[in-house]
Amino acid sequence: MSDDHRSQLPISRRRFISLFAAAGALSLAPRGLRAGEPKTFFWEGVALGADARLTLQHIDAAVANAAIADCIAEVSRLESIFSLHQADSALSRLNQFGYIDEAPAELRELLAESRLLSRLSDGAFDPTIQPLWKLYADYFASTKATERGPSQASIDAALLLVDWRKILFDDTAIRFGKPDMAITLNGIAQGYITDRVGNLLRERGFEHVLVNMGEGLALGPKWDGSHWTIGISDPREPSAILTELPLVQGAVATSGGYGYQFDRAGRFTHILDPKTGRPSRRWASVTVTADSATLADGISSALMAAGSEMIPAILAGKSRAFFVPFGAEDAAFWV
Repeated sequence: MSDDHRSQLPISRRRFISLFAAAGALSLAPRGLRAGEPKTFFWEGVALGADARLTLQHIDAAVANAAIADCIAEVSRLESIFSLHQADSALSRLNQFGYIDEAPAELRELLAESRLLSRLSDGAFDPTIQPLWKLYADYFASTKATERGPSQASIDAALLLVDWRKILFDDTAIRFGKPDMAITLNGIAQGYITDRVGNLLRERGFEHVLVNMGEGLALGPKWDGSHWTIGISDPREPSAILTELPLVQGAVATSGGYGYQFDRAGRFTHILDPKTGRPSRRWASVTVTADSATLADGISSALMAAGSEMIPAILAGKSRAFFVPFGAEDAAFWV
């Protein structure tokens, strides 16, 4: 792909971000690789149900292709831990039995990160929201579904199972503090996988890489020293790019309700408020920049359901956020 070629990823689930390599002048010189004419290598696929893409620049095709193969294997391994769709994944077994002995280190690490974010956001981010998600999914899959959505009584019953404080750790085991609880890590796991792929490539000396396993992560500039460009689309008008971000190091993640909707009318999205049990209508989308994709992913998810008064505490001076209101007449803005 040439430096001025752009490719926009299709919308998938809760993501609304296009990653493309556009020219950008930065006074940064590539380093760490031997002199020579570099080539750009791509991989495209799916990670946890989201479109994924890996772009890396290197002079040695064998080295680059071997690294890409190892990245694909790492994604597959992590999906066997975090996937809700693989019946034998560690997460699926935890949800089925309410506990898991000898839990994988990655699951314990990401659940610990999730609990910290839940505490920071006063529960706006809550991985135990899965019973509520299942309520909506089952309701709208039924032939008896109406435009009103699930009853308040059924929502209230599901909310009794939503409590991040009831995720309990005991040495290497994880268990739930209530029967019938379940968790989803869809609001943070793609960022985590993006970081793990980035770490694998960084350890092998790659410095000119853009990783997108559902979220974007730059390990350094492009070979010629220019930046990568992240295009943020307008969820209210998908063909329009609201703004572009130059990226050399760090991560970008976007969350929004447009990616998955339970009903045909789009009134009930998968962005659910853990406090009310209803779809959140605070923002059309939120994009977050941070040092890690895990953090950017989790914070963007939290901000979709958090009240405006919680924004400073959630960002905590470690990240920035780009908010897109629902109204077409309302301007998007950075915080």
